[in-house]
Amino acid sequence: MTTEAQPSGARRRKRIDALTPREIVAELDRHIIGQTAAKRALSIALRNRFRRRQLSYEQRRGILPKNIMMIGPTGVGKTEMVRTVASMLEAPFIKVEATKYTEVGYVGRDTESIIHDLVEETVARLHDRRLSEVQSKAEQRARERIVGYIVAQAAAGALKSASGRAPVRIPGGGPTAAAAPETEESGADVDEMSRRRIVRLLRSEKLDDAMIEIEVTPELEPYESYWEYGAPESADFVREAPSPPMPRQRPRSRVVSVRDAKRILVREEANKLVDFDAGVDEALERAEEAGIVFVDEIDKIAGRGNENGADVSGEGVQRDLLPIVEGSVVMTRYGPVSTHHLLFIAAGSFSKVKPSDLIPELQGRFPLRVELSGLAQADLEAILTQPQNSLCAQYQALLGTEDVKLEFTDDGVAEMARVAWQVNQRIENIGARRLQTVIEQTLEEISFSAPELEGTTVVVNADYVRERTGELAVDEDLSRFIL
Repeated sequence: MTTEAQPSGARRRKRIDALTPREIVAELDRHIIGQTAAKRALSIALRNRFRRRQLSYEQRRGILPKNIMMIGPTGVGKTEMVRTVASMLEAPFIKVEATKYTEVGYVGRDTESIIHDLVEETVARLHDRRLSEVQSKAEQRARERIVGYIVAQAAAGALKSASGRAPVRIPGGGPTAAAAPETEESGADVDEMSRRRIVRLLRSEKLDDAMIEIEVTPELEPYESYWEYGAPESADFVREAPSPPMPRQRPRSRVVSVRDAKRILVREEANKLVDFDAGVDEALERAEEAGIVFVDEIDKIAGRGNENGADVSGEGVQRDLLPIVEGSVVMTRYGPVSTHHLLFIAAGSFSKVKPSDLIPELQGRFPLRVELSGLAQADLEAILTQPQNSLCAQYQALLGTEDVKLEFTDDGVAEMARVAWQVNQRIENIGARRLQTVIEQTLEEISFSAPELEGTTVVVNADYVRERTGELAVDEDLSRFIL
C-alpha cells in the first residue's frame, strides 16, 4: 500500500470507531425498527472497546469485553443489527450457527474453525481494500507495459487481430510507425510518436480486441503463496500440515487480447505494490482488537440428557466453545490469534429451552442479556417503508429499471403488514421475514409483466393487496405452503 493512503485510512477508522453510543443507536434506527434495549446494549459494548483503547497497556490488559446474549423470536432483527454495526464500524465480523459445530471426536466442524474463518475473512477483505487503494498506480504501470508490448510486437509485425490472422495497423502508417525504417535522426522521435498514439488508442479502447503476447509471473493468490512460500513458524502447530515448499516460477508468455491483458497486468502490478506481510500483521491486530463473532441458534445446543441426533454433542459443543469465548490463543495459518478481546454476541429464540439450560460456565461469559420483543402489526408496517433500504424502496428501484413506477399507498402498506401479521399468528411466527413472502406474492404479476408495462404507473393499494393475497391469507392450508 502506498504511504500516502495509510494516514487517511487510519484517520477514517479512528473517526468511525469513535462513534458515541447515541450515534450508533441513531444509525441502527435507520435500518432496524424498535428493539431499543438491544441497540443500547450493543452500542455501549462497542463504545467500551474504544474507551479501552485509550488506556495504557497495563490498564487495558484486564478489561475484557462484555459479551451479549440476545434472546428473542426469529425475524426481529438480531442478525441484521449486529451485521449493520460491524459494517458501519468496518469491524472484522463473522456469523456462525452453533448447530454446525460438533463436539471434538464427532464428525463435523470444530469450534476453533470460527477463529480461522474470522482471520481468513479479515485478511482477504483488508488485502482487497489495499489493492483498491493502489488501483490507479497499478493501472498506469500496466498501461506502460502494454504499450511496450504493442510497440515491440507491432514493429515485428506480430500484432494480430482477435482472429489471429490479419496484422493490426496503428492509424498513422504501416502496422505501426515504429515499423518504419529507423535512421539515426528519426528513430527515437518515431518511437515516441508511436507510444503517444498507442496510449490514445488504448484509452479509447480501440485496441481491446488486438492479440498481444505478455509476460506473466505465475503466482498463487497472496493468501496461498503466504502459506506455500513461508508461513510463520507458529503455523507448524496447525493440524493440517503445509504442502512442500515450491520454487517460485519464472515468468511465462501468454497470448491474450489487450482487454484481458489490462485485467491480468493490473492485478499483477497491484499485488507488487501491496506489502502482503504488513497487511497480515494489521489484519491479525484488527481481528484481535475489533473482531465480532455472532453465534446464532445457541439455544439449539442448550439442554442436557438428549441422546438422539445432533443434541448428543450439544453440551460438548458448549464446552469446546467455552475456551474461545473466555479467552485463548488459536493457531491459524497466519500466526497465533488471541480471542481475549473479541466481542461475542450469542442469539437464540429460547422457545423450548431457557438461557439457564446452558452450562453455567458459558452463561457466565455472556453477562449482558437483552430480550428482543416480537413484532406487532405496526412494526411490520414501519419495516415496509421506514428503513433506509426498505422492502418497498427495493421493489420500486428494481421495477424502475424497467421504467415501471410503483406507488404504495398507506392503506396498501397497512394491508400487507396485516396479512403478514395474521399469517404469523396462525401458522408460525417468522417475524419480518414473512413480509418478503407477502410483498413478493403481491407483486408477482407486475414483476412478471414488467417488460410489457414500460412507462406505466402501478398503484398498490389495499384492494390490490387483498385481490392477490386475500384468499391465501384466509385459507390456512394454502397459506401454510405459499405464505
